[in-house]
Amino acid sequence: MRKEFLATILVLTMGCLQIHEVSAQTRLVVSVTIDQLRSDYIDAFTSHYGSQGFKRLLRDGRVYKQVQFSFNAKDRASAIAAIYTGTTPSVNGIISNEWLDRDTGRLRNCVDDAAFMGNNTNESSSASMLLSSTLPDELKIATNNQAIVYSIAPFRDAAIISAGHAANCAFWINSETGKWCSTTYYKDFPQWLDNFNTQQGPDLRVKDKDRVNRYRRLLTTPAVNDEVNLLTEELLKQSELGKDEVIDFLSLTYYAGTYQHQPLQNNKEEIQTVYTNIDACLGNLIDLLERKVGMSHVLLCINSTGFTDPTYQDLTSYNIPTGEFYLNRCATLLNMFLMATYGEGNYVEHYYDQQIFLNHKLIENKHLDMADIQQKASEFLIQFSGVNEVYSANRLLLAPYTERIERSRNGYHRKRSGDIVIEVLPGWQIVNEQTQIKKIVSQAITPAPLIILHPAFKAATITTPVVAERIAPTIANTIHIRAPNGSSLSPLVE
Repeated sequence: MRKEFLATILVLTMGCLQIHEVSAQTRLVVSVTIDQLRSDYIDAFTSHYGSQGFKRLLRDGRVYKQVQFSFNAKDRASAIAAIYTGTTPSVNGIISNEWLDRDTGRLRNCVDDAAFMGNNTNESSSASMLLSSTLPDELKIATNNQAIVYSIAPFRDAAIISAGHAANCAFWINSETGKWCSTTYYKDFPQWLDNFNTQQGPDLRVKDKDRVNRYRRLLTTPAVNDEVNLLTEELLKQSELGKDEVIDFLSLTYYAGTYQHQPLQNNKEEIQTVYTNIDACLGNLIDLLERKVGMSHVLLCINSTGFTDPTYQDLTSYNIPTGEFYLNRCATLLNMFLMATYGEGNYVEHYYDQQIFLNHKLIENKHLDMADIQQKASEFLIQFSGVNEVYSANRLLLAPYTERIERSRNGYHRKRSGDIVIEVLPGWQIVNEQTQIKKIVSQAITPAPLIILHPAFKAATITTPVVAERIAPTIANTIHIRAPNGSSLSPLVE
């Protein structure tokens, strides 16, 4: 079937050989998303690198030093979704790793789906919450499903989102057992993975005495990147990835954050260890791709989630303005205000992650105007200490364009976000009163890189900022397929 498809492609492209010359050379696209990778840290530890990792990529690749995301409050899942869909949460629907389900009042993971059982895991998962196509999806469509698409990541959300809807399979590490696992949502779960888990599974190398959290700890150590590479090598051995003229796709995710997501100031030496590990992993990956496919046939794209874990710092000793913000107290006082204004009732149904969810059923039964309530609630909340701005759903969806509103609008989805979004002042500490966990607000942009290694891109270093949503259309343009259906930005070109 695949050979017949190749013959058809050769006939159709006989008159367009010059146009498709670059595409014909490429057999495998490898996209490596490195969670929390920073451009400035890459530069900081250059003296510790080998010759085949970052140094080779920075020398031979097209390097964009300042990649930014055009929406606020990004995390791993929302950033990866933006990279692979070429659009923002307002379109692709992935507003965060998890969000509050208005119907149940409970948190749901962005890839939870009870309709699909797990393979080697009790978690039920799918890409159904991802509302637009991904770059791998479009490659499947362009090749009439002949392209082979796999994804490997330490984390469930990263594996599934970067695989997309139509992938052959996605693999991630089961944090309870330390084995590689997947979901029945994908139809090509390989038999060889069970043998790999038995003989080379990540759990065989974990020596942590903490039996309860030993594998969760693994996910936030440099060792997890080596595990990704080990499974990648086995996948290239066991599959047909990159072995013929139909372009295939492999999505990988590494981790560059701190151990156990601890504050950076306590882990400076550890960060150096993380970056030297990633350098070695990238060097080993390039060597593997050279041996198995040939780098002349590979389009290698290194990108970042473009954020760092929020941390707590005591700013009072530096005389920097700060304070503590409690969302639960805001929600309680807002409900009291709305009762005084509109009569008895539980107007605030839920609150989570700087968002207020109003009781739509109560408001409808009272025949009240939702936009009016949102406006009055916003005017009330803006008076609280530490509140910088308040956006109602009505304002985000209908207000005239400003750059500030657009960033909030891009990160907002009308069916998954709250009715009111609260923006807290930089330097203030957001306190979870149940867990007593504090995170400090910062609007500083994390310098994130994009590196493309491919014959179509001349080696160069670009310091002009570019947006991450242009990555997917850029790769699509390079291999001559349609960009994802939610992407509206132009590709990066010479």
